[in-house]
Amino acid sequence: MVVHRSGMKVESKERLRNGEGTAVFTHFAEGGTQKNVRLAAEIALPPGASIGYHQHEGETEYFVFMEGTGMANDNGTEVPVRKGDVMITGNGAYHGISNSGASPLVFNAFIITH
Repeated sequence: MVVHRSGMKVESKERLRNGEGTAVFTHFAEGGTQKNVRLAAEIALPPGASIGYHQHEGETEYFVFMEGTGMANDNGTEVPVRKGDVMITGNGAYHGISNSGASPLVFNAFIITH
């Protein structure tokens, strides 16, 4: 299956998980169309925007950072992230992400259900 960028659903989410600003999602596929995949998307956070601190249960989320710089809250520990870094949040773990840079923080996000 090939999904062309022009056919991908784009949506904006305000204050995602009680974060700040707007997160823009470009969905690679609709949630639930692929077995065990709840989310497959590119997410862009403008400067100052964030995804609030939250927990994942019964699933694992992968972030692959593509552009920009930010801070990841990995189970209460703040860690800087940039292009090429990967964050993995396993079953029962908490995380949040914020754009601390001057340009958009762009990452691919995949949520895999167990």
